[in-house]
Amino acid sequence: MRCLRSNPTPSEVQRHLLSHSIDGFGELDFSTFLSVMHRQLQQEAPEEEILEALRMADKEQKGFIMASELRAKLTGLGEKLSDREVDELLKEAGVGADGRVYCEQFAKAVTHTSAKR
Repeated sequence: MRCLRSNPTPSEVQRHLLSHSIDGFGELDFSTFLSVMHRQLQQEAPEEEILEALRMADKEQKGFIMASELRAKLTGLGEKLSDREVDELLKEAGVGADGRVYCEQFAKAVTHTSAKR
């Protein structure tokens, strides 16, 4: 799925497999894979999801959050990223000298960069 530019979380992969009654050791035929892939791509809108999450963190609706706040959220909530992974994201997104991460710029940068991989 990642080769086709989809980035499901481990829990999403598990959910897809369970919806087709496949355990972690079963085989997946091509038609089932296509069905899973179609369902995954329909639910993915990574730039919009990232932007929405950043806007929720931007309580004052200024269009940015501080890099330190973003780092704390990315390393401490949900599927936690390592400090190294966060460093790479912040580098790709171009944090301002003032430590601000602009929501729209960050969402575009990280989704376009991951699409190139």
